[in-house]
Amino acid sequence: MSNATTSDRVNECAAGLLASGSLEMSPDRHRDAEAIAELLPSATRVYVNHLPRHGLQKSLEALVALRRSGLEPVPHIAARRVSSRAEVVDFLDQAVERAQVSKVLVIGGDDPRPLGCYADAAALLRDGVLAEHGVREVSLPGYPEGHPRIASAALEAALTEKLALAATQGLATTLVTQFSFAPARVVAFCADLARARPELPVYVGIAGPCTAATLLRFAQRCGVSASLRAMGAQGMDAVRLFMHTDPADQISAVAQHCLAHPGSNVVGAHLFSFGAAAATAEWMHRRITGAR
Repeated sequence: MSNATTSDRVNECAAGLLASGSLEMSPDRHRDAEAIAELLPSATRVYVNHLPRHGLQKSLEALVALRRSGLEPVPHIAARRVSSRAEVVDFLDQAVERAQVSKVLVIGGDDPRPLGCYADAAALLRDGVLAEHGVREVSLPGYPEGHPRIASAALEAALTEKLALAATQGLATTLVTQFSFAPARVVAFCADLARARPELPVYVGIAGPCTAATLLRFAQRCGVSASLRAMGAQGMDAVRLFMHTDPADQISAVAQHCLAHPGSNVVGAHLFSFGAAAATAEWMHRRITGAR
């Protein structure tokens, strides 16, 4: 097979991963919904962040705007940032009624102390409140580079428990990975998942287009530490070169993995937008349509 043909296949696969993928937006950027809808396929999943010091209610306007624009709104629920079960019930009742929400992404949240009764995502799932109030699918986080404060064995045990809790309640599950600067780590993580949990659909997290300074700031905040340390050992020039603002290499690496492993359970890419959802959707649109 010629190099040109191989390149075409990789680009086509990458475009497919983006077309079936998702992105995130901030709750205060609800006006981006129409712009995103003009650029991406209808029913694209758009995850709305649950920010520190913000109640779940802050995301309602964005969720409604996304549904009105023909997109699929998926709120984050950070368990440690929830003040009470009543807050979750009130939020879900409104989100289901006003935005027809049926999917949520559940994370623990990195707050030092739980604000209410949920110490982690498993506690929220164990409560049963999600299934009782209209949720039909739960997205869970995956960490190709590990977690800065949780040991790998504990992460694996927590994922096993959360998948079992969801299954018991009849909730479908997907996995959304944290972004990484090391495509080899992401590919290895996805290969391990395909062997251990072939039935679990995976969305591979990719850092969207942004400045190197923004990318570095969010990487440090999100605990993307292993590849940062490796780059740091090579000096800041290497860091700046590697942390370019176009995520094309990342999505191409994932596409190559999918082509080489037809049994992969990677079903799409998830773009982290870092507050610039419309710009991220524009980049996705160009890759999907093949525009230059």
